[in-house]
Amino acid sequence: MSASRHAAIRIAVFALAFRVVSAVIAFLANVVFPLNQREGFTMFGRPSPFWDPFTRWDSGWLFGIARNGYAYVAGGRNNLAYFPVYPLLMRYVGRLFGRTSADVYLGGIVVSWAAFILAMVVLYYLARLDVPARRAERAVLLTAIFPFAFFFGVVYTESLFLLCTVAAFYAFRTRRWIWGGLAGAVATATRVNGILMLPALVWIAWRTAVDRRDRLMAILGLVLVASGVGLYSLYVYSLSGNPLEWAASIERWGYYPGGAPWLAPFRLVQMLVLHPYAFLAGERMAPYDTLNGVAALAFAAAVPFVWRRFGAGYGLFMTANLWLPLSSGQYEGLGRYCSVMFPCFIWLGSLRSRAALAWLVVIFAMLYTLCLALFITLRPLF
Repeated sequence: MSASRHAAIRIAVFALAFRVVSAVIAFLANVVFPLNQREGFTMFGRPSPFWDPFTRWDSGWLFGIARNGYAYVAGGRNNLAYFPVYPLLMRYVGRLFGRTSADVYLGGIVVSWAAFILAMVVLYYLARLDVPARRAERAVLLTAIFPFAFFFGVVYTESLFLLCTVAAFYAFRTRRWIWGGLAGAVATATRVNGILMLPALVWIAWRTAVDRRDRLMAILGLVLVASGVGLYSLYVYSLSGNPLEWAASIERWGYYPGGAPWLAPFRLVQMLVLHPYAFLAGERMAPYDTLNGVAALAFAAAVPFVWRRFGAGYGLFMTANLWLPLSSGQYEGLGRYCSVMFPCFIWLGSLRSRAALAWLVVIFAMLYTLCLALFITLRPLF
């Protein structure tokens, strides 16, 4: 067996074991700590201390799409804001177990866990294009234990999106244009920010394609990437008469991208520097905004280093994916959006300092446990 295949198997086993350990920690947090609010829904229609931690917050919206499909309400909050691939997989994987509501949620758990395991393996192969095997494994470890990486194990879209994104980048960097286009199409039909990978893939294609035929295949791959969100927009048009109704639906949830991306981080830093105790102890959302905002600030600070070390493709990917949420002026979800920015984890894994790596692992692991417990107990960290 080749060394790379042996490493891939080892990583897959680690990823599965890590998900099991995280599930046990979530169970313990659910039975030890009081919930911040009543559960809006449960997996079985009644409380289940082990299974309910998989189904929090947006999981209910994804379940509704998987169970009943999309519904358009003119001028109201629509589930069109949630892209279709993940809930469709929830539905059809869930049918392998049965037709109850719990089976749909179980389908989502299986999709998330399977996608996470595969994403860790593909991430290893992608990192190996730039760094030695040991450092590629470090990148996988740091991705798995990032404080907001608990989203990879619950009924959320993050694990599937990460898998499709790293697969698209790996395929483009190895000139497998059609496979990259197909993976990218699934990514852009999984999350709204999937389309933001296009500038990075365009750059990679321009730098990697070697002849005319290669360039034509690269263009076809890029068209395929855009087809994911394009096909969903056509479906949304059939429901609402507006192909961009999904964007309007996102705005009705309070997200208005397009503003100055530095305003929200500046406000946060100002409060943490001038009035840290009063801010963190006196405002209900301050601890959660701080966790999200500091994660985004750290990733923004890493962009120049990633750009210099790995090139414009990775730098553009991180810049675009930070700009979109930061330009909305919201802190909510920033840590979750950072969890799929794989170039940063590859860069961190490439650092030569063992002391720096040890500190990262300790800090990530502690904050991972904290953030997981906050999410499980229905604190507003989502």
